[in-house]
Amino acid sequence: MEYRERYQSWLDDPYFDEATKAELRAISDENEIEDRFYKDLEFGTAGLRGKIGAGTNRMNNYTVSLATQGLAQTIINHGEEAMKRGVAIAFDVRQYSDKFAEIAARVLAGNGIKVYLFDDIRPTPMLSYTVRRLGTISGIVVTASHNPQEYNGYKVYWEEGSQILDDIADEILDEIGRIEHFRDIKVMELDEAKSMGLIEIIGGAIDDEYNDKLLNMAINEDIDKSVRIVFTPLNGTGNIPVRRVLKDRGFTDITVVPEQEKPDWTFATVGYPNPEDTKAFKYARNLGLKIKADVLLATDPDCDRVAIGVLNDKGDYTYLNGNQTGALLIYYILSQRFEKGTLPENPAIVKSIVTGDLGKAIAKKFGVTTFETLTGFKHICAMANEWDITEAFSFIFGYEESIGYVYQDLVRDKDAVVSSMMIAEMAGFYKKQGLSLLNVLEKIYEEFGYYSEKQISIVLEGVEGQQRIKRMMDDIRHMPVESIGEMMLQKTVDYLSDETDAGRSNVLKYYMDDGSWYAIRPSGTEPKIKLYIYSKGKSEKDAKDKVELIEKVVRHRMESVE
Repeated sequence: MEYRERYQSWLDDPYFDEATKAELRAISDENEIEDRFYKDLEFGTAGLRGKIGAGTNRMNNYTVSLATQGLAQTIINHGEEAMKRGVAIAFDVRQYSDKFAEIAARVLAGNGIKVYLFDDIRPTPMLSYTVRRLGTISGIVVTASHNPQEYNGYKVYWEEGSQILDDIADEILDEIGRIEHFRDIKVMELDEAKSMGLIEIIGGAIDDEYNDKLLNMAINEDIDKSVRIVFTPLNGTGNIPVRRVLKDRGFTDITVVPEQEKPDWTFATVGYPNPEDTKAFKYARNLGLKIKADVLLATDPDCDRVAIGVLNDKGDYTYLNGNQTGALLIYYILSQRFEKGTLPENPAIVKSIVTGDLGKAIAKKFGVTTFETLTGFKHICAMANEWDITEAFSFIFGYEESIGYVYQDLVRDKDAVVSSMMIAEMAGFYKKQGLSLLNVLEKIYEEFGYYSEKQISIVLEGVEGQQRIKRMMDDIRHMPVESIGEMMLQKTVDYLSDETDAGRSNVLKYYMDDGSWYAIRPSGTEPKIKLYIYSKGKSEKDAKDKVELIEKVVRHRMESVE
């Protein structure tokens, strides 16, 4: 069916509500109609993510209920026990997140599946914890993470507490494909589902357990707990849980950015609520300069990622990227646990293929093995899940360059709550020694070499944008850049052919003869193509110069593709 036919069918079918139809009738731009109906909103990285609005390619009650019916039938296929174990559902601060969570709960209940629905907003990692704690077969969190306000999303988890892998995703997609019409979706009224015990509201008890278990993960008590921290949850879900764990951990000087404290789906003070973007620190920086804070902390709206700024010797803040923060955490955790003799047998950390190599070098020093996976935390946590069964390795830490980290095995996803606690502990530990985190990072560079990295995202929206991204990948795949300055191409890895046993993915990685590399991949959740650049140099300047040169040459090549 062509997009125009789909559009008209939504207008003509009495199943769709009048508000939806009114929204569609108001669209005057033909390109907008095409973008809303040219395809179904697809399962990407473990679920849905898209712009809010009416249409098959948008986040709305209908597309959420369709995905949930596919999940419900998948659970039914796994048997009565799976249905009884049920599904945990959490949601973030975004527009309609609570409504999407409710419709998902009602669809599951309509299919006879038990639901544990949070009473209010919660961070994504708490959903992962809840799946593991309650032993549910699955979990859902309604969030669009760090995307702009017009987006929302829907991530699906499986019984281990990590996001679904391809095998379960394929089952869900197959079941979605069997649904002929939205009216085939089974939906139960909320009050009826509650009265039948199919929907149970959860909240405080889970919060308390999660917080207590985080506190037990602390490594050192002999730290400076007066380290001065400015925290911003960027109007997301991190406000209460991060402040609580830092307070209970004993930190006495935590200041929250007041303009970004309360939930706000418009993200009016930040626009693009991604702490990877240093512009997100504007309010935190201003407050930090006033009170001379040692560290700035910023979590994204669903509080699974955290970024930091550190007071430098010029009286301003240096913002660390994900590779740098990951290296600091790895160094602190491994060095302290090595010194205390608390590292388990066969310890291991896991990173993605586009994450830098400094963490690997640090881990090697302490006898810790590093494993690499495809991009996406579901792949990182899949290794931890496997080791739960095989006991081949003991999972300690997982991270990605995109400011996502998890410590230990309480949660099987990125967790900015525990990461914030560990960053604060780390800052307090080194402050007692008269060192800032920048001082420690410099010591790490001196010992392991100077590393530099950069990530560039080229945004290309709509149908034409997706087609151009495909052309970029095809062009570079068939005609790679052979030389960049004095750096010569040494090795190419095309993950579509699974050359490394990491799994198949549309990722290209190019290794240069000096140890530098860059990687290119389309985003699985946003209309972007991403370029990752990584270098190692004889000095900080040498490493940065290489990054800039690679960016100039490769980006020009990518953008030259029409």
